[in-house]
Amino acid sequence: MTERRFILSGSMFEEQIGYARAVVDGDWVHVSGTTGFDYTTMTISDNVVEQAEQCLRNIEAALTEAECTFADVVRVRYLLPDRADFEPCWPVLRRAFGEVRPAATMLMCGLADSRMKIEIEVYARRITA
Repeated sequence: MTERRFILSGSMFEEQIGYARAVVDGDWVHVSGTTGFDYTTMTISDNVVEQAEQCLRNIEAALTEAECTFADVVRVRYLLPDRADFEPCWPVLRRAFGEVRPAATMLMCGLADSRMKIEIEVYARRITA
Protein backbone atom coordinates (compact mmCIF):
# COMPACT_ATOMS: atom_id res chain seq x y z
CA MET A 1 0.00 0.00 0.00
CA THR A 2 1.34 3.45 -0.91
CA GLU A 3 2.16 5.79 1.94
CA ARG A 4 -0.06 8.86 1.97
CA ARG A 5 0.25 11.59 4.55
CA PHE A 6 -0.54 15.25 4.94
CA ILE A 7 1.81 18.06 5.89
CA LEU A 8 0.31 21.11 7.55
CA SER A 9 2.04 24.48 7.94
CA GLY A 10 -0.29 26.00 10.50
CA SER A 11 -1.69 28.48 7.99
CA MET A 12 -5.21 29.59 8.85
CA PHE A 13 -6.06 29.08 5.17
CA GLU A 14 -5.51 25.32 5.44
CA GLU A 15 -8.06 25.11 8.24
CA GLN A 16 -10.56 27.54 6.73
CA ILE A 17 -10.47 26.13 3.20
CA GLY A 18 -9.76 22.47 4.03
CA TYR A 19 -6.48 21.49 2.42
CA ALA A 20 -2.92 20.49 3.34
CA ARG A 21 0.27 22.42 2.59
CA ALA A 22 1.56 19.21 1.02
CA VAL A 23 0.52 15.64 0.39
CA VAL A 24 3.09 12.87 0.34
CA ASP A 25 1.84 10.01 -1.81
CA GLY A 26 4.49 7.32 -2.02
CA ASP A 27 7.55 8.90 -3.65
CA TRP A 28 5.59 11.94 -4.85
CA VAL A 29 5.26 15.18 -2.88
CA HIS A 30 2.58 17.62 -4.01
CA VAL A 31 3.04 21.05 -2.44
CA SER A 32 -0.03 23.27 -2.64
CA GLY A 33 0.12 26.75 -4.07
CA THR A 34 2.14 28.56 -1.43
CA THR A 35 2.05 32.30 -0.87
CA GLY A 36 4.38 34.82 0.70
CA PHE A 37 2.61 34.79 4.05
CA ASP A 38 4.73 34.05 7.08
CA TYR A 39 2.38 31.42 8.44
CA THR A 40 3.57 31.79 12.05
CA THR A 41 2.56 35.47 12.19
CA MET A 42 0.13 35.54 9.23
CA THR A 43 1.89 38.65 7.91
CA ILE A 44 2.90 39.35 4.33
CA SER A 45 5.32 41.84 2.77
CA ASP A 46 4.17 44.35 0.16
CA ASN A 47 7.28 43.53 -1.90
CA VAL A 48 6.96 40.76 -4.51
CA VAL A 49 10.58 39.64 -4.20
CA GLU A 50 10.24 39.33 -0.41
CA GLN A 51 7.02 37.38 -0.97
CA ALA A 52 8.83 35.03 -3.37
CA GLU A 53 11.56 34.48 -0.78
CA GLN A 54 8.93 33.66 1.87
CA CYS A 55 7.10 31.35 -0.55
CA LEU A 56 10.32 29.40 -0.97
CA ARG A 57 10.92 29.26 2.80
CA ASN A 58 7.38 27.90 3.23
CA ILE A 59 7.89 25.35 0.45
CA GLU A 60 11.27 24.32 1.80
CA ALA A 61 9.72 23.64 5.21
CA ALA A 62 7.10 21.37 3.61
CA LEU A 63 9.71 19.59 1.49
CA THR A 64 11.93 19.05 4.52
CA GLU A 65 9.04 17.52 6.44
CA ALA A 66 8.43 15.29 3.41
CA GLU A 67 12.09 14.20 3.53
CA CYS A 68 13.18 15.88 0.32
CA THR A 69 14.68 19.16 -0.92
CA PHE A 70 14.50 21.60 -3.82
CA ALA A 71 16.82 19.17 -5.65
CA ASP A 72 13.88 16.73 -5.81
CA VAL A 73 11.48 19.22 -7.46
CA VAL A 74 10.40 18.15 -10.95
CA ARG A 75 7.61 20.68 -11.63
CA VAL A 76 6.94 24.26 -10.54
CA ARG A 77 4.10 26.66 -11.28
CA TYR A 78 4.35 30.38 -10.65
CA LEU A 79 1.05 32.24 -10.29
CA LEU A 80 1.04 36.05 -10.36
CA PRO A 81 -1.68 38.66 -10.83
CA ASP A 82 0.79 41.05 -12.54
CA ARG A 83 3.21 39.68 -15.16
CA ALA A 84 5.56 42.64 -14.50
CA ASP A 85 6.23 41.20 -11.03
CA PHE A 86 7.67 37.95 -12.41
CA GLU A 87 11.04 39.10 -13.73
CA PRO A 88 12.15 40.81 -10.48
CA CYS A 89 11.72 37.38 -8.80
CA TRP A 90 13.97 35.51 -11.24
CA PRO A 91 17.19 35.76 -9.17
CA VAL A 92 15.39 34.33 -6.10
CA LEU A 93 13.82 31.54 -8.15
CA ARG A 94 17.12 30.77 -9.88
CA ARG A 95 18.83 30.30 -6.48
CA ALA A 96 16.26 27.63 -5.59
CA PHE A 97 15.83 25.93 -8.96
CA GLY A 98 18.74 26.94 -11.24
CA GLU A 99 20.68 23.72 -10.73
CA VAL A 100 17.56 21.53 -10.60
CA ARG A 101 15.88 22.79 -13.77
CA PRO A 102 12.32 21.58 -13.09
CA ALA A 103 9.64 21.93 -15.73
CA ALA A 104 8.02 25.31 -15.08
CA THR A 105 5.04 27.42 -16.02
CA MET A 106 4.11 31.01 -15.14
CA LEU A 107 0.42 31.86 -15.14
CA MET A 108 -1.13 35.26 -14.75
CA CYS A 109 -4.26 35.06 -12.63
CA GLY A 110 -6.08 36.57 -9.68
CA LEU A 111 -5.06 35.27 -6.25
CA ALA A 112 -7.28 34.72 -3.21
CA ASP A 113 -6.13 37.85 -1.33
CA SER A 114 -5.24 41.17 -2.96
CA ARG A 115 -2.07 41.38 -0.82
CA MET A 116 -0.70 38.25 -2.51
CA LYS A 117 1.63 39.04 -5.41
CA ILE A 118 2.97 35.53 -6.11
CA GLU A 119 2.00 31.95 -5.38
CA ILE A 120 4.26 28.97 -6.08
CA GLU A 121 3.26 25.31 -6.40
CA VAL A 122 5.75 22.44 -6.71
CA TYR A 123 5.81 18.71 -7.29
CA ALA A 124 8.78 16.70 -6.07
CA ARG A 125 9.78 13.07 -6.31
CA ARG A 126 11.54 11.65 -3.30
CA ILE A 127 14.55 9.48 -3.86
CA THR A 128 14.06 6.28 -1.88
CA ALA A 129 16.64 3.57 -1.35
